Amino acid sequence: MHFKEVVGQEQIKKRLIHSVKEERISHAILFTGPEGTGKLALALAFAQYVSCRNRGETDSCGTCPSCKKYNKLAHPDLHFVFPVFTTKALNKPVSDDFLSKWREMVQKTPYFTLSQWLGFLENENAQGLIYEKESDVIMRKLNLKPFESEYKIMIIWLPEKMHQACSNKLLKLIEEPPAKTLFLLLTEDEEAVIGTIRSRTQRIKVPFIDNNSLRKALEAKGECPPEQIEDVIHLANGNFITALEYINPDENSVFFFAKFQEMMRFAYQRSVFELTRWAEEMASLGRDRQKAFFAFALRLIREYFVMNIKQQRLNYLNEKEMIWGEKFAPYINERNIVPFAQAFELGIQHISMNGNPRIIFLDTALLMVRLIKR
Repeated sequence: MHFKEVVGQEQIKKRLIHSVKEERISHAILFTGPEGTGKLALALAFAQYVSCRNRGETDSCGTCPSCKKYNKLAHPDLHFVFPVFTTKALNKPVSDDFLSKWREMVQKTPYFTLSQWLGFLENENAQGLIYEKESDVIMRKLNLKPFESEYKIMIIWLPEKMHQACSNKLLKLIEEPPAKTLFLLLTEDEEAVIGTIRSRTQRIKVPFIDNNSLRKALEAKGECPPEQIEDVIHLANGNFITALEYINPDENSVFFFAKFQEMMRFAYQRSVFELTRWAEEMASLGRDRQKAFFAFALRLIREYFVMNIKQQRLNYLNEKEMIWGEKFAPYINERNIVPFAQAFELGIQHISMNGNPRIIFLDTALLMVRLIKR
């Protein structure tokens, strides 16, 4: 991955390149920011630049043996940790068990969500976690000497998904790292990463992508009709994953929108039987997808409220959501927007606390009956 392939984030690129030139590379860097901002792309480009044997002023060469191996994500001194899940064959899984699929996913695009990663593994209902056993693998890998590069580099995607015991062992490694070791942690929920790890890393806040960079990236891909680019940029609101989903809709987004429509339709009809069936279906999803649905519903409620008060400039809906909202938006108003939002926020909170999903979804669905007519 080259820095030139990372969408936007020019100031962060310059900062990372400068740290290498000045030989002031922090042993542990925490990239923090919302999804779709390019944290994984930045980490990969930085790792390649650090390991490159013929660095340029603004990017890695792309032709040296190190860069060629990075292009295949197969460099012996590059290691990955990411959320995985248990299977019948893998009771205590680690990232290496899914490494070939991870390489395939990242080479396709480094811009993806946890739900998309789990969906790529054809198990979107799983709850992605970094298990305790992963810490033993990390320690074993990093206690080896570098094979080819000056640094051993460990990229940890979503450390907030790490088991507490694994976090504690990782903390010891970050406190007393083996020589020439570089940790790159990429989080979308900084507060969920244990404080002792956060305090021992250099924090780099990755902001939303600027519109001009999004425009250039979309024009370069050539998959979006020119007349739609400005609409996509507005809808993306600095999130490149959202922009990609607009061009090629993600299965999760299509599924969540259909389930949101069902819930509101049954609530309006006061069909308790259908709402109970709906809640049962939603309860069968994995917890990560359940939380993702509530977050999706929270976004739609906000957008339909804005649509209802005629503030189109502040609206971020795709074409299908906009068309359906023409009839639905009038039901979201100043009398019910707050309790609607609170209901979905509470759903995320209760799912995160391992509450019973059947009760949570049925309670939420029945509450919709009362709120939608308010």
